Amino acid sequence: MAWNNWARKAAATLGSVALVTTLAACGGSGAGGGAGAGSGESTAPEDIQVGVAMPTETSERWIADGDAVKSQLEEAGYSVDLQFANDDIPTQQQQIDQMITKGADILVVASIDGTALSNQLQAAADQDIPIISYDRLINGTENVDFYVTFDNYNVGVQQATSLLTGLGLLDADGNKTDKKGPLNIELFAGSLDDNNAHFFWKGAIDTLQPYLDDKTLVVKSGQTKIEQAATLRWSQEEAQSRMEDLLTAHYAGGKTQLDGVLSPFDGISRGVITALSNAGYGKDIKAGLPVVSGQDAEIASVKLIDDGVQYSTIFKDTRKLASQAVDAVKAYAGGGEPTANDTESYNNGVKAVPSFLLESDIVIADNIQKLLVDSGYYTADEVKSGQSK
Repeated sequence: MAWNNWARKAAATLGSVALVTTLAACGGSGAGGGAGAGSGESTAPEDIQVGVAMPTETSERWIADGDAVKSQLEEAGYSVDLQFANDDIPTQQQQIDQMITKGADILVVASIDGTALSNQLQAAADQDIPIISYDRLINGTENVDFYVTFDNYNVGVQQATSLLTGLGLLDADGNKTDKKGPLNIELFAGSLDDNNAHFFWKGAIDTLQPYLDDKTLVVKSGQTKIEQAATLRWSQEEAQSRMEDLLTAHYAGGKTQLDGVLSPFDGISRGVITALSNAGYGKDIKAGLPVVSGQDAEIASVKLIDDGVQYSTIFKDTRKLASQAVDAVKAYAGGGEPTANDTESYNNGVKAVPSFLLESDIVIADNIQKLLVDSGYYTADEVKSGQSK
């Protein structure tokens, strides 16, 4: 790691050759050194400005992420410039350019398109600004220093596992049941420009493949490739439109029953459920709504789960992810490097980015209280109303 720009300022102010030598030595410290590793010198938090770039405010999940990162950084004493880009790549590029111009010392970036920030990240690297990739891996550049995220392959496994459980093919303990197929399912994926979408998909398909191979599960549309199942920008509207098309083409009139839908995000799930409801599922079609998975534990979907409409979601506690991002900021501010628990899995096409992976949980109706209410993530009133305060 090159000298941090605040460290260079401190060295210049002190005019100490010994200090310069000490700070330069931090460039050789490995992952796992922790805050302050390798230098013995740190800058007061109030003297450090952190730019936080989030992709959108159209998803309550990203609002929660932004608020959690900002509040935890400010609580630790850092100055924070938080920006949301409304899913517009040029806007995010401009926002990061402005953060650099305004003197950001560290950047925390949740990208819209993981390949679209090369110029901005090069400008940051030229000024020795550490870049922490937040939840979505930034691809195609060496100028990303650390990655904080959840175990996204396992998230996909959990999505598929919850679908199998909801369909009755697995019991609550994950053991195979005696239920036989064939059961009809359709597959949805996230946005192809989001690296996480590919991890979710692989984890899910690896889990479902044995059931697809032996025809216990059947995808009537034949759309089993991620390119066919992808949902640009994770759009609820696009998911609804695609589900409507699938129903018209393969399940018209309810003559062929759709039993389940793999969905990688709660917004997509709600779009799918709207299309299903409009087509008569849960009303005129005797079998009711298909089993629909999800992700992010958005409050509107948590209510749907509580009401028995959506089957499941994956809870990724944004408070924990924010805390890990703050720990990474503290490490760089102390002249060291953050602790990584994975240095191989997340290759961005140029290098394997040191990462810290967090665990996630499957939420169904029976554990909403334990996972979401008792933990303080939502209140019981918020679950009941489907709106967060």
